[in-house]
Amino acid sequence: MVSHGDLMEPSRVERGQALAQRVLESLGQAILGRENVLRLVLVAFLGRGHILLEGLPGLGKTELVKNLARLMNLKFSRIQFTPDLLPTDITGTNILEEGNNGRSLKFHEGPIFANIVLADEINRASPKTQAALLEAMQEGRVTTMGVTYDLPQPFLVLATQNPIELEGTYPLPEAQMDRFMFKVDIAGVDPRVVETIISTRRHGRPPQAQAVLTEAELNELFGIVDDVFLPTQVSSYMARLVAATHPDVSPIEIVKKYVKYGASPRAAIAMAESARVLALIEGQPNVSFDDVAFVAPSAMGHRTVLDYSARLDGVTPRHIVETLLKQIPQLERDLPSEVRREG
Repeated sequence: MVSHGDLMEPSRVERGQALAQRVLESLGQAILGRENVLRLVLVAFLGRGHILLEGLPGLGKTELVKNLARLMNLKFSRIQFTPDLLPTDITGTNILEEGNNGRSLKFHEGPIFANIVLADEINRASPKTQAALLEAMQEGRVTTMGVTYDLPQPFLVLATQNPIELEGTYPLPEAQMDRFMFKVDIAGVDPRVVETIISTRRHGRPPQAQAVLTEAELNELFGIVDDVFLPTQVSSYMARLVAATHPDVSPIEIVKKYVKYGASPRAAIAMAESARVLALIEGQPNVSFDDVAFVAPSAMGHRTVLDYSARLDGVTPRHIVETLLKQIPQLERDLPSEVRREG
């Protein structure tokens, strides 16, 4: 059991929940019929993670990101990825300029120097250009000609990609997919939502969002998220979930049959950080097993590599993770005795 001394004061939890819900409710008014997606995007942002959205064009991905930036009064930029996009088109470059003391090189920041960056159709750019973005995501800075420039904070990259079945795409390698806290598949919109959009929004445009958080309130919210307690029992569960994706040690039959490579430790880190945010949104001072169940498919699925037979049999990474959530005991005491002895 978690001791009371480890938990935040209820008033602080309520304050954090109110701030987060303020953003979530405003997002819901702008983007209709995407409740779970909106929640995952906000969770990734407050958990200081990046997110990859996959879906066909026209499903509201761009509007979602633009509204998230407006609601928190943050600098937003959009990068449209195309096959001819160069790394310097993202990071920026040195340009020779005429000044009072003659010519000199001056660094001009690229569009990545923003708080929230939309990398639109990331899988349409060359691998070299993709790598430039992902390196900046990982390091939080850009280096050119030996000089390092820090990216603004907070910093979120929300990348979109079309399904890899479409022509003219360059799928991200697994090592680069691992840089994203979440990968979320965007499905089609319910007909009733479409009816509401065409009935109430000319040209499908959502209402103009207004800032609902100040800079001080956003920093306060980040601080409260950091203080959400992660019980040992829950962290142990997350570690066992990740371990169970590895076919050489997994006790789960579907994993042994279809998984080629299991999830990396970053999957457990992503679950831990995102589950803290989700707990706060739900008004709880500590992470629960339910929080893990909500974030696990988005945090683990893209880090679990399946073999060719899985595709032939219609098995997806999400199927694997959902099976693990059903079959891996939440508490170590519920493990089979031979597993406990080995541990």
